Amino acid sequence: MNGTEDPIRVMLAKIGLDGHDRGVKVVARTLRDAGMEVIYTGLHRSPEQVLEAAVQEDVDVLGVSLLSGAHMSIFRKLFELIGELEQAPRFAIVAGGVMPDEDEVALREMGVADVLGQDTTPESVVAIVRKLGAEAAAS
Repeated sequence: MNGTEDPIRVMLAKIGLDGHDRGVKVVARTLRDAGMEVIYTGLHRSPEQVLEAAVQEDVDVLGVSLLSGAHMSIFRKLFELIGELEQAPRFAIVAGGVMPDEDEVALREMGVADVLGQDTTPESVVAIVRKLGAEAAAS
């Protein structure tokens, strides 16, 4: 729970043509079991759709799961769209899935709050999302 006793609100999204969603569904269940409110947008969403939904749902954390290898261009587009908003959203953005370790620095420089690879334990996912959610809710 965050400081207001409301559950942390998390949106999980699959952007682009990646059709594999077993991992993101496991993460969704793990976060729900930890007491968070989780919204899963489903497969094949555009960056525009995901950003609009995250803003409308007033989430604390937006997790984008990618296995397609298009993570750099997708996150670049997502942050470009965020830059066009009149008011910057308060939610933290997390990258999840399969991405080369060497891309982590560039993702963080773009604005990604954390990168959770396929080997991240469920306990670590929960702890990281709780921390980021509490920080976002406090801002």
